[in-house]
Amino acid sequence: MDLNKYIASIENYPKEGITFRDITPLMADGPAYSYAVREIVQYASDKKIDMIVGPEARGFIVGCPVAYELGVGFAPVRKPGKLPRDVISADYQKEYGIDTLTMHADAIKPGQRVLIVDDLLATGGTVKATIEMVERLGGIVAGCAFLIELDGLDGRKAIEGYDSKILMNFPG
Repeated sequence: MDLNKYIASIENYPKEGITFRDITPLMADGPAYSYAVREIVQYASDKKIDMIVGPEARGFIVGCPVAYELGVGFAPVRKPGKLPRDVISADYQKEYGIDTLTMHADAIKPGQRVLIVDDLLATGGTVKATIEMVERLGGIVAGCAFLIELDGLDGRKAIEGYDSKILMNFPG
């Protein structure tokens, strides 16, 4: 299935010079959304995954159905102030600024095998911060899966040495 046709490109969003890749058309099409989730599940099926970790908010949209299909838990990664219990945090560079991510301090148990799932790999800041937090908690990053990679933004440098699955590529 050609998933590229289910991605809308919005110029100059969220600011001038950025092309936002919108996955909502993919989500709106049941067969396309199901296909994308199944592709990630297939990728993860031999990795002995214990937990899916997904950054807000689109990592929830992709990661939760993957967790459900694999029969494993899901741990959210959120912006500061959004999680109600003790958290750890990591700063990261986005393609248009610096931000911070948090996750519950007890979200990952030492030795758990984790698959990080998100919609987009751009500069790699989000996934790098997520990897840092998972590993600080003693988790093993068994892989990273993305619907989209933006070419030319060096996001792959953030996941060098980690197994990964990318379903689509777009210019960065």
